Amino acid sequence: MFRALIIDQNEERQQTCTLSNVEESQLPEGDVLVEVAYSTLNYKDALAITGKGRIARSFPMVPGIDLVGKVLQSDSERFQEGYWVLLNGFGVGEMHWGGLAEKARLKSEWLIPLPSGIDAKQSMAVGTAGYTAMLSVLALEKQGVTPDSGEILVTGANGGVGSYAIRLLNRLGYQVVASTGRMEETEYLKSLGANDVIDRATLSEPGKPLQKERWAGVIDCVGSHTLANVCASTKYGGVVTACGLAQGLDFPASVAPFILRGVKLIGIDSVMRPLADRMEAWQRLGELLQAEDFDAISQEITLDDVAKTASALLDGKVRGRVIVAF
Repeated sequence: MFRALIIDQNEERQQTCTLSNVEESQLPEGDVLVEVAYSTLNYKDALAITGKGRIARSFPMVPGIDLVGKVLQSDSERFQEGYWVLLNGFGVGEMHWGGLAEKARLKSEWLIPLPSGIDAKQSMAVGTAGYTAMLSVLALEKQGVTPDSGEILVTGANGGVGSYAIRLLNRLGYQVVASTGRMEETEYLKSLGANDVIDRATLSEPGKPLQKERWAGVIDCVGSHTLANVCASTKYGGVVTACGLAQGLDFPASVAPFILRGVKLIGIDSVMRPLADRMEAWQRLGELLQAEDFDAISQEITLDDVAKTASALLDGKVRGRVIVAF
């Protein structure tokens, strides 16, 4: 028996979430059995746990899109017993039981070895959020955005993706502007490397299709009117990466920034990303992040704390990353 957070649904389609004891035989199919050391609580996990988003695709479901742990059993040639492995995405926590449990049975093609330069706890301090931030930074780099190009805007800056994006960009020498709805967190954002902090209200309302050019690049974690406004105010030839939807799924914009200024809008998917991209992102994370970064951006809770913390996260009361320790 082991403990797991279980999301279920009754006949009236009402969702419940309970901390339960589970038999190993109940785990779904997979060729690698992992003893989970740490998981995380992401925005998507919080939506699944509270039932405020239709994240779970079948029931019962163990949420948790991230995990790191030690291999207990393996039928894969890639991973032997005792190996430390890491997982982000691939529908885990949505269509396949995820990381908010003491054990997980997974498909080996979803796993990568724990990267050098990052230990197990640190990998979950990074998690999908930091990994997504790194993918976004890599996209800016590959499109030719350099520290000399001009200001880089990060929206949703207090969240996990935003916090890591600021720190990574700062490490690389970029001039970073953070947009947040919590101006009381200005000192925190500046401690991560933001050169300036602006109120999200300046971006979150409907705006003109073309606005004064300011941003050389943008990492947007918000969507909706914010994404439309940052596209409208990005410099000629600038690059916007879209990796979040905190404000909404809609995109009330015009084609003007794209056909008149050559702005590039690049979607950042972290769920089904190919193995080579994952390895590149985690290698860069290991190179760029330093020991103090992980504690600055994360807090640690236990499995017993997950449900109440999920509600606080959706209410905008959680800063940075949440590590779940087992």
